[in-house]
Amino acid sequence: MKNALLFTLSFFFTILCFAKKITGTVTDEQGMPIPSANVHLKNSTVSTYTDFDGNYEIEAEKGDILVYTAIGFEKLEKKIKNKAVINITLIVNKSQLDEVVITGFDKKILSGRTQGIKVENSMPSSNSQLLFRGANSTIPANPQPVQNRESYKEIEENTFKMVNASPLSTFSIDVDKASYSNVRRMINNGQEIPKDAVKIEEFINYFDYDYPQPTGKDPFSINTEVAKSPWNKDTQLVKIGLQGKEVPLGDIPPSNLVFLIDVSGSMNSPNKLPLLKSAFKVLVNQLRDEDKISIVTYAGAAGLALEPTSDKNKIIEALDKLNAGGSTAGGQGIQLAYKIAEENFIKNGNNRVILATDGDFNVGASSDQAMEDLILEKRKSGVFLTCLGFGTGNYQDSKMETLADKGNGNHAYIDTMQEAQRVLGTEFGGTLYTIAKDVKIQVEFNPAKVQAYRLIGYENRLLNAEDFNDDKKDAGELGSGHTVTALYEIIPVGVKSEWLKDVDDLKYSDKKIKGNADELLTVKFRYKKPDGDKSKLITKVVKDENTPLEKASADFKFSAALAMFGMHLRASEYAKNISKEKIVQLAEAGKGKDKEGYRAEFVRLVNSSI
Repeated sequence: MKNALLFTLSFFFTILCFAKKITGTVTDEQGMPIPSANVHLKNSTVSTYTDFDGNYEIEAEKGDILVYTAIGFEKLEKKIKNKAVINITLIVNKSQLDEVVITGFDKKILSGRTQGIKVENSMPSSNSQLLFRGANSTIPANPQPVQNRESYKEIEENTFKMVNASPLSTFSIDVDKASYSNVRRMINNGQEIPKDAVKIEEFINYFDYDYPQPTGKDPFSINTEVAKSPWNKDTQLVKIGLQGKEVPLGDIPPSNLVFLIDVSGSMNSPNKLPLLKSAFKVLVNQLRDEDKISIVTYAGAAGLALEPTSDKNKIIEALDKLNAGGSTAGGQGIQLAYKIAEENFIKNGNNRVILATDGDFNVGASSDQAMEDLILEKRKSGVFLTCLGFGTGNYQDSKMETLADKGNGNHAYIDTMQEAQRVLGTEFGGTLYTIAKDVKIQVEFNPAKVQAYRLIGYENRLLNAEDFNDDKKDAGELGSGHTVTALYEIIPVGVKSEWLKDVDDLKYSDKKIKGNADELLTVKFRYKKPDGDKSKLITKVVKDENTPLEKASADFKFSAALAMFGMHLRASEYAKNISKEKIVQLAEAGKGKDKEGYRAEFVRLVNSSI
């Protein structure tokens, strides 16, 4: 009995000694938190990243060494002793740029080039130069502005449609979030924001909402809400939300993943290939024994850098060996990646190519149309596609969007390690596992209640009315746990509005309005199973709810604030009554629990950009 007791005590003592959760905060020398700092368990693949407030949490054992790194700071190693809370102060790396003092330069030349620039004297002199503190470098006066080759597809904003003439609104869902993180990068860098970089639906869908999990056989729940518009006293907003079923990681079928990595010369900067490699290591840490990864790289030509394997150490070793250089044969890389994916195809498994690039293809098939034709052919294989964008200056958003849209896939933009942690760590299942494909939405408005409507965003996802029932028509995919939200602005019957346009009465159509006086609209959904060819129809009726904005849900208020911010950035004609104060006030009212701090970050972005 005594020996048994000693054994039990020894066992629990061992657990206490070796199983330890380490938490802490990483700050700079001024005590300011450092977000996205990497905390890595030395000689292992275990790592994590600090949140917006510099906080981190990691599992480790006594005697282990934690390595703390962040861009612009010296690396620090800390051996774990008895403390479970380890707060770290990182010191600025003096060999890197930490402050720039500029004298005698035209402010217009330098505007938006980088953060932390102090401009003194706007008139250049003959001996003007840039002095970088912490670096033995100078730049001559009259520098040539950096060429910005970023590409965005033109967006023509949706206008109000008269219900009597166009009672149906049809579109494909969009789970992409790239626009929000890309614009966040521009705001943080002090750059001018191209209006076509702003996709309001991707702003709204960047955030999670408190929708219930589906309870029936369908893979998503349907949620609707109607309330007064915050920017126009004469209109209402209708919110339509889908919540995808959360599939536990253990229930996701075995994965056959092909990393398709751009290693061309255009990727040779810290926020491209180095960030890309760190981001993929986050994904590797999520893998199970039954999952396999191959690596295909492309520059002037494409090649297989790693045969299919489940060995995490081999995968990380292959990633570490990647270097940038050469031109960009993106089309060739796509063909080889799909070939490898098809050769290792897992029936009823999760087969996917993960493309990571700045989208700057310049060898072989490279135009948007050429990429579309190529990917339309390849998606017939049953292999899905995820596109991850990196970098600045030559980021080709239009090409990335085309690939994701036509390749049964999704598109994200990685601007920081924190975003990598979100896309490839926290939301691993949603990013990489599809639960429903070709998801379409069609809304029919009741002319007895609604004079006109406009869909906010989704301009690149609009479909014809007849496309809704056409199972050959491609549409968006929904991943595990993903939410999709759409907003309509509507003008109720009896309201006078400057946005109403005169349309002659139709001579040959029946103008009689049927009953259902309490119905505002009917929303219909079609979707297919990931391996299916025939769609299923779901219908939901939305009643007329004249809810004051003050009584609307937190999610309603926050999504409306996002729409307002997007309209403001796009200089929308419907944004006449939108101000920073109104956006911030509404976002604060809709912040809710905000466990991850993303909504608070949005408020900071608004305050710093308007």
